[in-house]
Amino acid sequence: MQLTLEVNGMTCEHCEKAVKGALETLEGVHGVEVHLKSGKVDVSYDDAFVSKDLMKEAIEAQGYDAVG
Repeated sequence: MQLTLEVNGMTCEHCEKAVKGALETLEGVHGVEVHLKSGKVDVSYDDAFVSKDLMKEAIEAQGYDAVG
């Protein structure tokens, strides 16, 4: 499955790496593409293992606000 989340608070390359790293550690996430300028994150995942809520929690644990 494919999902795009809007993430508020990302301002630099470190932010991009933190969000990408948090999502990539979740079981069932196959790919993460962070678009820093638009504040959007595209996630490829298997919904048998991970949910949108879990992804949002992982992003919020890094200090960012996940919307959508």
